[in-house]
Amino acid sequence: MTAGMQVPAGRRFDGRIAIVTGAGSGIGRATAIRLAAEGAAVACLDVVPEGLEETVDALGVLGGKAVAHRCDVTDETAVAEAVADVAKSLGRPDVLCNVAGVGTFAHTAEMSLASWDRIIGVNLTGTFLMTRAVVPHMLSPNQGSIVNVASTAGLIGSAYSAAYCASKGGVVMMTKALAVEYAGRGIRVNAVAPGGVDTPLIANFGLPPGGDPKHFERIMSRMGMCQPDQVAAAIAFLASEESNYTTGAVLAVDGGITA
Repeated sequence: MTAGMQVPAGRRFDGRIAIVTGAGSGIGRATAIRLAAEGAAVACLDVVPEGLEETVDALGVLGGKAVAHRCDVTDETAVAEAVADVAKSLGRPDVLCNVAGVGTFAHTAEMSLASWDRIIGVNLTGTFLMTRAVVPHMLSPNQGSIVNVASTAGLIGSAYSAAYCASKGGVVMMTKALAVEYAGRGIRVNAVAPGGVDTPLIANFGLPPGGDPKHFERIMSRMGMCQPDQVAAAIAFLASEESNYTTGAVLAVDGGITA
């Protein structure tokens, strides 16, 4: 279990089936643990199998039902197979949390096309592929909740982050578009927009050579770094029936960066 995490008293997800991508570490792991602690059976997806096993072990300590699937969210076939396996082994998914993400700081003029494609592919296309695979399962009973992990980088500009900003801005607008499309059909779609979060991903966001450190002042909160558990709590709220009149919302969990 994540150090310092408080298990919530309520069990808002009893009887629910949740899929969490990027569940091998960081926000994904914290989200899987939070949902399991509140009663969900959780399918944990990640491209790194070692981290997945650690997450599933943590869920086992909570007494929760969990399965692990190695899945690259940019692979259309792998995504379809993983979602089909989850529906068969656990049941129809009620909740989808699109957490998997990658990013880095780089001078835009020096960024390779491969790096651009990778960031867009995981953050934006991966969110689309997972959503496309899960929505038909939610439409059958007209019930489901999707929570996407965007970023403050999808709300305000950030130097050395053209690809990351583009991908997360796309997640924000895809969230809103899906919310409108499925309003009245029982599927809610919302997003969280974290600021700097203390996860392994943050190690990729170092100042590029010759970069101006003053740019960092724009994206740093005086409240310090966010913890994965704090983002997971916001995700759990948006995924739960406590937010049943909320769709198309983007909840900033950023220590006031975008205020």
